[in-house]
Amino acid sequence: MNLREYFSKMKGGAKGVPRVSLKEALWSGLGGAVGLGMCGWISSYYLEPRALTLMLGSLGASAVLVYGVITSAFAQPRNLIGGHVISAFIGVVCQKLIGGNVWLAATMAVSLSIMAMLMTRTVHPPGGATAMTAVIGGKRVYDLGFLYVLVPVALGAFILLAVGLIVNNLSRKRKYPEFWF
Repeated sequence: MNLREYFSKMKGGAKGVPRVSLKEALWSGLGGAVGLGMCGWISSYYLEPRALTLMLGSLGASAVLVYGVITSAFAQPRNLIGGHVISAFIGVVCQKLIGGNVWLAATMAVSLSIMAMLMTRTVHPPGGATAMTAVIGGKRVYDLGFLYVLVPVALGAFILLAVGLIVNNLSRKRKYPEFWF
């Protein structure tokens, strides 16, 4: 391949993202508010007094997928749960083994998570942030150790899934999930 062919691939050519109706946007926003609101409420009243939390940035990104683009493969239960749990585990392992070199540990956590999610058919892009957070999250996250995989990661993902099953199916025009496995 010559340079011209190489750079011509960067032009794109596919159509852009289609518009959604106001009603669809409202359903998506409702899901996000309820799902993250549940995580925040449980976190605030039950977990934070015990030095735990459910307020994890990657769960915000998951909410966009689970409530906003519900037909995406990345938003399906297998990917939501599997992608987060696998990536969290890999992130904790990298933090424990390479933690003294944060940039290397974070790089390895994300790259190994990408490979693991691809190999297990559980690709969930926010999983990369989950893995990185295990490495760059600081003492509060480090102190959790492998508990990080369960709380906040798995519990938060399960809450988003449960709310997604309820809210995404209230509308006659929405169906979630597209597949489980």
